[in-house]
Amino acid sequence: MAENSREWHEETVKVDGTNLRVIKGGTGNPLLILHDELGFPGWLRWNSEVAKTRTLLIPLHPGYGATERAEWIMNIRDMAGFYARYLKEQKLAPIDVIGFSLGGWIAAEMAANNPSQFRKMVLVAPEGIRPPEGQGYIMDFFQVMAPQHFLATLNNPTEVPELKQMYGGQGPEAFELWEDARAQTARIAWQPFLFNPGLPHLLGVAAGLPTTLIWGREDRIVPLAAAHAYHQSIKGSTLKIFDNCGHRPEVEKSAQFVAEVQGFLA
Repeated sequence: MAENSREWHEETVKVDGTNLRVIKGGTGNPLLILHDELGFPGWLRWNSEVAKTRTLLIPLHPGYGATERAEWIMNIRDMAGFYARYLKEQKLAPIDVIGFSLGGWIAAEMAANNPSQFRKMVLVAPEGIRPPEGQGYIMDFFQVMAPQHFLATLNNPTEVPELKQMYGGQGPEAFELWEDARAQTARIAWQPFLFNPGLPHLLGVAAGLPTTLIWGREDRIVPLAAAHAYHQSIKGSTLKIFDNCGHRPEVEKSAQFVAEVQGFLA
């Protein structure tokens, strides 16, 4: 994470006895960013653009490398409760949030429990809802090694300009952090695999919470069918589908992603 280090700094916040590491950068109203199941990929172009008008708060999830594991966190609902406490104790709620993949699932669980802690919510290809029967599955990425898992998140890796900047160039240090992250994901989201059967019903309380769902049409991690299931579960939400894009619209279609996010959060 050495690149663009002048744009951000790292701080530690105590939450229920856990030393939560938080990447912080930018200026303006706070914006909570919840990273995916491979961990924080680094401060990228989209972060720099959004940080021109917002203060980005990017906590590194407990058990995902930099932040110590909290033994009591046993599932995604627990993780959602942990972050609810973080927002309350730091006097941040209501706050805007962007959640990516597993981080999107965490945000969705937070909204299902207490939608008033958010002002606006952006979910980027979130896990958490199983695609309808016969319409695909969330990828079992534990069947492949971490580097293959990472590459599967991209529709065409050779066309991603920031590929070499992500996860510090995907060297040995990144591989170690990936394995920590995957171990924690398996611990808290293995059964059932990367979804909560009750979440579509629980999200009924989030009706009216301004929500934008962003998905890549070629997503191989969480299929597009899950996007429509989320869209139906959060009444009043908007679904944006990016063509020729996989699981990471923020880097594969960075300009389009930033435009959508800035327009929605304005």
